[in-house]
Amino acid sequence: MLHQLYHDIDEHGRQHGGGTRGDKLGGTVELLGVALRITNPRARISRSENRGKPFSALGELLWYLSGSDKLAFIKPYVSEYENDAVDGVLEGAYGPRLLAMRGNIDQFDSIERLLRRKPGSRRAVVQLFNAEDIATDHKEIPCTTTLQFHLREGRLHLSVTLRSNDAYWGLPHDVFCFTMIQEMMARRLEADLGEYYQYVGSMHIYDKYLPDMRAYLDEGFQQVHAMPPMPVGNPFDLVPKLLEIEGRLRDGQRVEASSEMSDPYWSDVVRLLQVFWSRRQSSSKEEHVRRLDEIRDELASGSYKPYVDGRKDLPIRATADKAGGDPTAGSADDVAM
Repeated sequence: MLHQLYHDIDEHGRQHGGGTRGDKLGGTVELLGVALRITNPRARISRSENRGKPFSALGELLWYLSGSDKLAFIKPYVSEYENDAVDGVLEGAYGPRLLAMRGNIDQFDSIERLLRRKPGSRRAVVQLFNAEDIATDHKEIPCTTTLQFHLREGRLHLSVTLRSNDAYWGLPHDVFCFTMIQEMMARRLEADLGEYYQYVGSMHIYDKYLPDMRAYLDEGFQQVHAMPPMPVGNPFDLVPKLLEIEGRLRDGQRVEASSEMSDPYWSDVVRLLQVFWSRRQSSSKEEHVRRLDEIRDELASGSYKPYVDGRKDLPIRATADKAGGDPTAGSADDVAM
């Protein structure tokens, strides 16, 4: 899917030249009114040589689920957020809007209550964009406007609408995070996972990233990887524990994934976090590689092993500020469809 979208954008750019003038990063090649459909939302990670690292997307998902709007949480995973922060805060952060809209509305709780009472409801909409976002000036506002859950014949589908979507930087992370939330809500409602739909007003790529996009197209290796199914149960109950573990890893502590999470699926999620933070916990390249090999051998799902191997050549950052940016984090090479 991503390969076809990039091909369409590339063709449009070659035929019509640059598109609109962006407010922040310059010119773009733009497609209006783009609709995407993913029949298997678990196929949210690419095995492409160019785009094979899910770590920053996992960090962004945890940021959403933490309810935080603080730059300090997300910056190690996606350093580019620093460009949009105001006094260490992202004004358009999704977390507070998901979990504490207008101060006290947990929209996931609202969705569950509605769909348990009226399974066929067409009102199961999460709102992220507010009228206030354009009534006054803000450095950053949500690109995503709504998430609508559809419970049909025992399957939970998700439709996501965005006013704006950066196809190279934002789209892969959006699909990873939103399909993970979709599967979490499906488990919460004891439903099967349905299809994923994404509707975008302005799908674009900034001119400065066109060479990177074309390199991805030239690579030609576009296999996607379906993550294992989430185990039965309410995954939202595990979020506080995952955040607590992430905090310990961020502080330089070592954890034993299988002792922290009994189910292999969630133990592997912890191991992916361990892989990401290993660079900051190791005093030498040799220690870093040795630690990655240990984590690699512990993985319940062998499909994650190539992503672990891809971290071995990165320089260690043991002396870096734990809240500081990682120049390799949050790149467009992280996830794909």
